[in-house]
Formats: sequence, C-alpha cells, structure tokens
Amino acid sequence: MNTDEHGQITSVKIRVNPMQREPIMRSITLIVIHCSATRSNQNFPVTALISCHAERFGFTGYHYYITRDGRTYQTRHEQLVGAHAVGYNQHSLGVCYEGGLDEHGHPADTRTPRQKRALLRLLRRLKKAHPDARILGHRDLPNVHKDCPCFDAQTEYLSL
Repeated sequence: MNTDEHGQITSVKIRVNPMQREPIMRSITLIVIHCSATRSNQNFPVTALISCHAERFGFTGYHYYITRDGRTYQTRHEQLVGAHAVGYNQHSLGVCYEGGLDEHGHPADTRTPRQKRALLRLLRRLKKAHPDARILGHRDLPNVHKDCPCFDAQTEYLSL
C-alpha cells in the first residue's frame, strides 16, 4: 500500500489467481454506513482510524472514511473484501464518518454540514458504479445491536 502526504491511499496490490489475467470483480449489493463511534469534541483523523484497525484487522475495515472537515479518504480498495459488517463483507462496501457520539459519549448524529455533503457525493458516485446496491446503516443489518451510524441512513438515502 502506498499513501500520499495527506494519508490518501494511492495504490493497493490486489491478489489475484495467477492463472487469471484480470482481478475478479466483486458484486456489490450493499453500501453500509458506519460512524467511528468517537466523541464530537475529539478528533479521530484517518491516521488514527488506520492505526486502530491495523491492530485488530491488519488494515482498516472500511473502504471510505469521511473526516469532520468533509475530506473523503479511500482507506481500502473496493475490490478488497472489507471488515466492517460481519456476514455481509463479501458483497458490501463500508463507508464510515468521523463521529457518532456527542461530547458525553452518547449516540448522536454528529455529522457536520461538510460531512453530509461529502457523504452524499460519495454515495451518488458509489450508486452510479453499483446501481443495484442498497444503502443502509450498520444498525439496519439483521442481528446488529448498535446505534451505528447514529442516524437513519436507509431512509435518508432511499432516493439515491
């Protein structure tokens, strides 16, 4: 993996079957929205996310991360299976925004206006690339008992 001076991933090696010339393209049926479950008064930059996930998964489990200033980082190549939604990773993309907890640590929609705009732009692009994919929040998956992403993503992005 190579990154630029802003931590943006510039290239990732994809393992392919040596007998095959082209990588196998994953079929994406879900776009799952997450929050980082960090307090709104504490920064959790992309470097912190990558470091935290590297300890647990070897690399970040999300495909995209949106910081409070509205910057969107691709943190995992879309053709790599994520580590963000147990039982659904094979056919999904994970998108996470920085925040999700108020300053007291309670679940809350803490997205800034810039994050909301960046998330909408990203979801429009992802839906164009994967038109049959459903957009939903992590909490909308069966057997998930979390508030993540701390807003009703399924309803908010239903029209995309």
